Amino acid sequence: MRGVARINPVAKLGAAVLITVPLVLTLDVVSAAVALALELLLMPFAGLGWREFWRRTWLVWVLAPLTGLTIALYGRTSGQVYVEWLAVRVSDGSLELALATTLRVLAIALPSVVLFATVDPTDLADGLSQILKLPARFVLGGLAGLRMVGLFLDDWRALELARRARGVADRGRLRRFLGMAFALLVLSIRRGSKLATAMEARGFGAPGARTWARPSTFGAAEWGLMAVGAAIAAAALSAAVVSGSWNFILGPG
Repeated sequence: MRGVARINPVAKLGAAVLITVPLVLTLDVVSAAVALALELLLMPFAGLGWREFWRRTWLVWVLAPLTGLTIALYGRTSGQVYVEWLAVRVSDGSLELALATTLRVLAIALPSVVLFATVDPTDLADGLSQILKLPARFVLGGLAGLRMVGLFLDDWRALELARRARGVADRGRLRRFLGMAFALLVLSIRRGSKLATAMEARGFGAPGARTWARPSTFGAAEWGLMAVGAAIAAAALSAAVVSGSWNFILGPG
């Protein structure tokens, strides 16, 4: 079950894009439901245990229905109206749009979260530079910034403990948050300046082609994953067109 976890991150990015773009172009229940069903069937092969899967995706499962609830209350009105109060109007049309929106959010977000849960930032940077040929300076800068996220969390905890030790964190939560955020911003700017100077001194910004410690390859497994993403998108859109529920959001009206 760990096969997908070892696939090149560029292929995971490509598969996520292949699934996302077609679903963004239509808003209907059939395409979103078909895509979500196929994705859930393939989730056991993503390299995550069920406990890890729920830990990574619980926020998506919570926010998707909330998005649908907003559409149900304030979406476009059509058909029979069930509830009407001030700006709230629940009708057949708004409920259908709410269901389609909820399913589409799940169908787009779940594969993205699951596929990138097993991505190492360094492997992703290697793939972006060696396979997609993105500028090395841009990729390495992004990688360095991503590596700093963990330090930011540690700095936030250290600031919180230091303020508690001085007795200034017992009340005024909003004021404390703003003060800690400003302190973290100053600390981040200083660390970023030092990191940029250190990377320049080590030749990360030098012109010309650079070498890479680890080669990034794109083989049959990677093409297979992208083919699976394309197949999911094609099946979802085909089902929508055949059933007559295709709803091109960029079309007239």
